[in-house]
Amino acid sequence: MKLWIFAVGNKMPGWVVAGFEEYTKRMPREARIELVEIKPEKRGSGKSTQQIMEAERDRLLAAIPPQAMKVVLDERGKGMPTPQLASAMTEWMRSGRDVAFVIGGADGLHEDMRRSGDLLMSLSAMVLPHGLVRVILAEQLYRAISIIQNHPYHRE
Repeated sequence: MKLWIFAVGNKMPGWVVAGFEEYTKRMPREARIELVEIKPEKRGSGKSTQQIMEAERDRLLAAIPPQAMKVVLDERGKGMPTPQLASAMTEWMRSGRDVAFVIGGADGLHEDMRRSGDLLMSLSAMVLPHGLVRVILAEQLYRAISIIQNHPYHRE
């Protein structure tokens, strides 16, 4: 199983890159994380927020493999405790499908993107900066895989 992270935004600060890489390098071979950065639409180009989100939606949909399960991250999504994420990951591994996590840009995700997901998931009820979401998601995926493998990283 491949875990894809499709994230609107590029040129992240060093702390985002370092935090993300710390957790992705810990992942086992059978659950590798691959980041695909989607170029954000230029702000200040006279386009409305809706037009910007539509352009980013189109770029995301063009990049995500059609057979992958789409997990769209949004603060209005379903909260999932880490042990439940580990159970979901176990099922995803059994299904043999790759999983595409989708992170929006500065304006969030277009409603079509939220509706098109197989799962609308929240990492927090708070709005988080999209760079920080990359780090948190990578850590939670590592934590979930450590639960699956009975690794002592996760403690209850």
